[in-house]
Parts: sequence; C-alpha cells; structure tokens
Amino acid sequence: MTKLQKVSDSGLRTLGITCSVIAVLYFAREILIPLAFAITVSLILSPVVTALGKLRIGRAPAAILVIVAAATSIGAISWVIFNQLVEVAIELPQYRDNIARKIDALNAPGKSALGRAAESVKELEQQITRTSPVVRPPADVRSAATGRKGREDSKAGSTPLSVRILPEPGNELQYVGNLIEPFLRPLAIFGMVLVFSLYLLIEHHDLRDRLFRLAGLPQLNVMTQALDDATQRVGRYLLLQFLVNVCFGALCGIGLYLIGVPYAALWGTVASILRMVPYVGSLAAAALPFALSLAVFEGWKLPLLVLVLFGTLELITGNFVEPWLYGIHTGISSLALLLTTVFWAALWGPAGLILSTPLTVCVVVLGRYVPQFSFLHVLLGDDATLEAEAQIYQRLLAMDDEEARAVADRYLKDHTLTQLYDSVLVPMLSMAERDRHKGALDPTREEFLFLSMKEMLADLPDLSSRSEAPDDMQPKIVHAGRVMCVPANDEADEVSAAMLSQLLELSGCPAISFPAHTDLHQLAQALDIAPDDSICVCAVPPFALPHARTLSHQLRVHFPRTVLVVGVWGFSGEPSVALERFQGPRPDHLVASFEEALKVFRGKSLPYEVSPLNVG
Repeated sequence: MTKLQKVSDSGLRTLGITCSVIAVLYFAREILIPLAFAITVSLILSPVVTALGKLRIGRAPAAILVIVAAATSIGAISWVIFNQLVEVAIELPQYRDNIARKIDALNAPGKSALGRAAESVKELEQQITRTSPVVRPPADVRSAATGRKGREDSKAGSTPLSVRILPEPGNELQYVGNLIEPFLRPLAIFGMVLVFSLYLLIEHHDLRDRLFRLAGLPQLNVMTQALDDATQRVGRYLLLQFLVNVCFGALCGIGLYLIGVPYAALWGTVASILRMVPYVGSLAAAALPFALSLAVFEGWKLPLLVLVLFGTLELITGNFVEPWLYGIHTGISSLALLLTTVFWAALWGPAGLILSTPLTVCVVVLGRYVPQFSFLHVLLGDDATLEAEAQIYQRLLAMDDEEARAVADRYLKDHTLTQLYDSVLVPMLSMAERDRHKGALDPTREEFLFLSMKEMLADLPDLSSRSEAPDDMQPKIVHAGRVMCVPANDEADEVSAAMLSQLLELSGCPAISFPAHTDLHQLAQALDIAPDDSICVCAVPPFALPHARTLSHQLRVHFPRTVLVVGVWGFSGEPSVALERFQGPRPDHLVASFEEALKVFRGKSLPYEVSPLNVG
C-alpha cells in the first residue's frame, strides 16, 4: 500500500468517525443535552464541593448540600422574577388608553410623522394598484338583472348560518393544568440535570479514573493534560460569561432607570439571565421593556430609545468584548465561535445555543491532543494558521511583495532586526532552498523571490521599531578590522551574507558582502586582506554544510593567517561536533545564528568553546 493510499484511508476513517459522532449527538440528544448541562454545572460547583471537603465534610453530603443550595437559589430567583412579572401584568390595564392610542396610530394614520408616512405609503399603493374605471350597464339592464337575481335567491332560499361549537368552561384545576403544561418538559430536563450533576459531583474521582482506563495507561499523560486543559478553559469561559452578562444587565438596568422605564432592576436581571442564550437572548431581553415602554410612555421617542440602548450594548459586547475575551481565554477564533454556534443550534436547538462555546472548547482540546482530529484544532483554534516565515514565503510565491513586507513590519514591532533575520527570514530562505532543490520552484518565482528579498533588506533597518540595544549600552565591536561576508554557494547564501553585513554595519563594524560564486583569486587581488580582517562564510540549510566545508577549506588555503568563521544559519546540531567534519585546516569558529556571529566579532565567548587554529 502506497503512502498516498494510507493517507487517503486515514482521512476516510476520520471522516467516518466524525459523521458517526455527529449522528450520535443528534439522535441521542434527549439524553446528551441534560448530561452536557450537568457536566457544565458540575464544573461550576466542583470547587465549592472541594472547599467543603477541606472542612472535613464528606464528598456526598457536600455535593448534596451544594446542589440543594443551588436549586434553592435558582428557585428563589425565579419566584421573585415571576412575582415581578405578575405585578407588571397587573399594572398593564392602567395604561389601556395609551396602548389603544398606539394601536390606533398604527391602524389609522394621524398627524404624527409616522402617521403621515403611513398615509403616504397607502396613497402610493392605491395609485399603483388603481385599475381602469368600470363601465356600468344601462338602468333597464341593471333592473332586469336585479329582478332575475331576486327570483333566483327566492328559489334558493336564505344563506345558511355558520355554527361554532364552544367548549364548556373548565374548572380551576384544568386551568392550572393548562398553565403549567408548557413548563413540564423544562422542569423534567431541570430535574435530570440536577440528578446527573449530583452523581458527577459525588463520583468525580471514580469517573475520572474510568475515563483514564478507557483511554489506556500509555495515554495517561496526554489524557491528564487534555482533561486539565478542557476544565481550565471551560471554567474561564463560564466565569467570563458570568461577568460579562452581569455587566450587561447592570448597564441595561441603569440605562432603563435613566430613561424612566418601570422595574428597571427587573429588566436588568432578566437581561443578564437571557444573555446566556447567544444572539437570541438579547432580543428577548429587549422585547419585554420595549413592550412596557410602549404602554407607559406617550409617543415613540422613549420606546425607540430603549431599543437603541439594548442594540448599542449588544453591538459592543457581542462584536468587540466577547470575541476578544473568549478568543484569548478559550483558544477559539472569533469566526469559529460564530460558525459553531450555528452548528450546535441546528443540532440541539436552544440548548445548543447555550452550550455551543463549552462544547466547542472540548472539541478544540480534542483536536489539540488527538492527532487524528488535529484538523479541528487548526480550523477552530485561535493559533495562527501560518508562521511568519511561511506567510512571507507564501506571499512571495504569490508575487505579492507588499504583503510580505507587511508581515515583516508586524514582526518588527515586537522583535529586533536580528531576531527577524534569525527566526523568520533564514527559515523562509531554507524553505525556498528546499523547494528549489526539489525542482518545485519555477525560475520566474525564484527570480522574483530573491529580488524582493534584496529590496526588503534595504528597507528593513529604517522600519525596525527597536535598535539592537540602547545607545548607551550598545556593545562595542572589539574586532578592529573588516569582516568579509562570503556566500557559500547560491543566492540564498548571498542574501544571508547581506544580512550579516548589514547587522555588522549597524553595530559599528565595517563589513563587505560579496555576490554568489565569487572567485577567490579575484577576491585576493581586489582586496588587500589585512591581519585584522576576518572572513565569514554564510550558508543557508538544508544543503549548507557541504558547500560551507568546501569553501572554508579553500579560504584557509588562500588566507592561512586570517580569522575564519563559518555561519551555518539555523544549524540545530552541536557546533563543536560539526567542526570535526571539516577535513584539513578547520575554521576558527562555527556559528548557527546571526546573534552568535555578532558575539564572535564583539569578542564575547559563545556557550561552547572552540580553540582557534594556530597556523604559521
């Protein structure tokens, strides 16, 4: 079986597992929805149970006490809100005249702006739908037709009357039954959630151990990390959601109080609770005070102000505050939050809306720790899909040098120029070298890439937001002579030599970079190599070491008394061991980054010590 077939089979297997999981989630939602709510409730109450356990209260009594306290609190809050709503309903008849005027204003246009607008629309509709005048027949024809119709009606008899059977009025028990019937299903789900939550709190350790054993002992470390990660993320989300909703409700209550809407505290509390349902909850929370304002206030100004209040707060909270807070603390991108909310709502309805973010957090953690589902972490997580070096390389392959420079500029806002060269541009050149040696980089894009890189290097020092060090702390270059930066083989090495030369110049050391394939005899004739001068061979992986070794040997033969440094940028091995691979006369130093090269020419010791070669 080929590698491509194995990848295809693995993808089909993952797709099949994903579809099966979605099907189970849909068809078993009657059980899974209360269980998901129970897990969320247990995450909220588990710290309280643990705290009571430290007071030498058993796990089971502590869990029962916490569940009873939570249910009592929910019941008390619901009872208070229900009584307040009943009081509002009782007071509505006081505003019967105002409500009637509002309805009349909508049905019969008056002198207000809204009435005049409605009247104009109605007149325009009549003009558009007006038909040609009907030609009336002569009077004798009308009388004959009328007499004929009367005779036909007398033969047919009178029109039958419609009969409607009204049900007998029920007693008070039937009325109460009809009243509580819509609440029976939510109460049943609430009871299941309480039972599941109590069991999860009591059997917390047992369930955790069973989960670990189900995953297998070899996966114990991974499962522990995944469980802790999911618990922390969901806990942070629930805490943030609580704080955001409380602030939202408080601002709504204050705004409604300033507008003059009765029971402002009630509507603020209702807004805090209903905002647990994303998107839909805010609309429901705004509908109640808006309807009350229509009944209480004269005119339309203050009711519209209520809508503006809720709309502005929801716009700021939903589009700026929540994406920023939830994205940082849950590890989910803002777009993924919106898409997964739609998905869970379609799958589980209103319950899916409430549980969408905690469930998505669990899915992202699954993709982070299970390799088969890593695509979920890539699609839904907030991590950048491409590193900076990959972004620059991709934009240069697309022949968009402006966007490539923009990526480099953004990186420079928080990093130095040396860090940009070491951590971004050198890895980007390595990617280009790898594709070029495989024949995947066509000549046109190759030429554009290296030309853009050279132009970028000319502009980056001016765009750097930070110098290498403050002026009063800038290390002095101990090296008294010049540094000759010689590329080992090709254009990627030439660009790296230009980078080193630029960094040395910025540090106060004179440096000269040479083009690729420089002839050594011409180099020796053109430059009078002084005893204080140094030569640095610049090479970019992954095919850097052989060329650097060959050129280093040639340079040592031509310049036996000159300090010779070999820079294999991004080399991940041990430099002292790599020096053993240099046959014949070896270089004085081997460095793996521009930062190390600058330390060499500043006279500082490296983390490793290489004895200089004594020649002559």
